[in-house]
Amino acid sequence: MDSPAIRDRTVLVTGGAGFIGSHLVDALHPHNEVRVLDTFTTGDRAYLPEGVTVIDGDVRDPIAVQEAARGVDIIFHHAALVSVSQSVDAPRQSNETNLEASLLLLEQARQEDARVVVASSAAVYGHPDELPVSETARTNPTSPYGVQKLALDQYARLYEELYGLETVAFRYFNVYGPRQQGPYSGVISTFLEQARAGEPITIEGDGQQSRDFVHVSDVIRANLRAATTDAVGEAYNIGTGQRTTIEELAETIRDATGSSSPIVHREPRPGDIRHSGADTSKASRDLGFETRISLESGIRSLVGEGAATLPDEDTGPVQERQGSGSFS
Repeated sequence: MDSPAIRDRTVLVTGGAGFIGSHLVDALHPHNEVRVLDTFTTGDRAYLPEGVTVIDGDVRDPIAVQEAARGVDIIFHHAALVSVSQSVDAPRQSNETNLEASLLLLEQARQEDARVVVASSAAVYGHPDELPVSETARTNPTSPYGVQKLALDQYARLYEELYGLETVAFRYFNVYGPRQQGPYSGVISTFLEQARAGEPITIEGDGQQSRDFVHVSDVIRANLRAATTDAVGEAYNIGTGQRTTIEELAETIRDATGSSSPIVHREPRPGDIRHSGADTSKASRDLGFETRISLESGIRSLVGEGAATLPDEDTGPVQERQGSGSFS
């Protein structure tokens, strides 16, 4: 089942110049009035197509949020401070961006009667008790970032229950793809950079820890489904349902780049989750969502050996523009 078309709507994407947000803007822009609210501290203006309305402002600023959200039909909320380590070092600052600002946005959405799709995270689960992780699993975040995403996740669903505000929360697993750069870009970007430079591909720990890597194209398809679904007031895992060890990932990237980089190991990162993988059956059942990009083909697309694009009926192809982005 293909994603329903979204046309002739007024849409706001917070963090719309960042990694996920900018791909979402590309998907929405041809057929909708699209606004972007971004501070451009990590996002890049070069990602934004002509014709998009840009509000250069902070999601923590009530005036900027009111201006950006006035008259909108749908809000995709991807603005966030995404560094786990930074949330540990400065939990109040992280909370202001990830939770307090999100409440401000939900309140504004109530005024506009706008549907809200929020970016939550697999960080809400912490160290999972069993795999794959379903949405009913115990939530036990191990960082302020995870706590903030869990609170946002719950607030979004509560706003639907209390106020009838249409909301959907997405618990993203390990998202990767074009434009994922910068200090918090993730292991795939780091390994690609090391492999291309012929430097050692460095794994923290024994490499047997596993993750669920989902391509940004599939994440965008999930967002478009959330914009039209009747299954509101719910949280959904967004992943592939497949786990890959970090050792396997390093080998795949080395092969795809033709690199001779050695794979080396160093001390594990303190508090690192051993295994993570999504049970995606709820998103499949309620949203008709299935991933289409395999990890191997997604990595090949990043090194220029293949194209990872979406059919026109979903979003149109994922477009590349130059610049550095953020996971927002």
